[in-house]
Amino acid sequence: MRKITLILGGARSGKSVFGEKLALNKDSKPIYIFTAQSFDKEMDERIRIHKDRRKKQSWQDVEATINLPAAISELSKKEKVILVDCLSLWLTNLILNERNIDRDITEFLNALEKSPGDVILVSSEVGLGIVPDNEMSRVFRDYLGSLHQKVAAISETVIMMVAGIPMIVKGQNELS
Repeated sequence: MRKITLILGGARSGKSVFGEKLALNKDSKPIYIFTAQSFDKEMDERIRIHKDRRKKQSWQDVEATINLPAAISELSKKEKVILVDCLSLWLTNLILNERNIDRDITEFLNALEKSPGDVILVSSEVGLGIVPDNEMSRVFRDYLGSLHQKVAAISETVIMMVAGIPMIVKGQNELS
């Protein structure tokens, strides 16, 4: 039986590293679906750090900057675990590409629910701060908050990372 785990947290909270550890505990060669796109040297460096960290283990890396539902549908197997890093960047890509976000989110949720294998999802929690001062940021925050609620509803486990410490929001204590 597949299991969906959602890991939320702020910037540099340890959510990606924690998600990687969870995935490695479940499978000898997990699938890492990354959604980041680079538009500058600073982001190039962030992506390089993530890739270098995974070189020590045996990961199958897959890029899905827009078509995340198809990647999950295609790659999900009962005996495999998928780590998606991260939903907030995927949503950013959808907004920047002027996609039908409601349709894409529905397709993503359908792919998750049909997935026969475990899926670990990493995403940035942005709803704890001030109300953004511009429309695009508010739209992003609102869509991301809604996406988190929908994913949390179908997840067996939801974890909030705070200063590198996992806090279980929903589910059993499986953090060992």
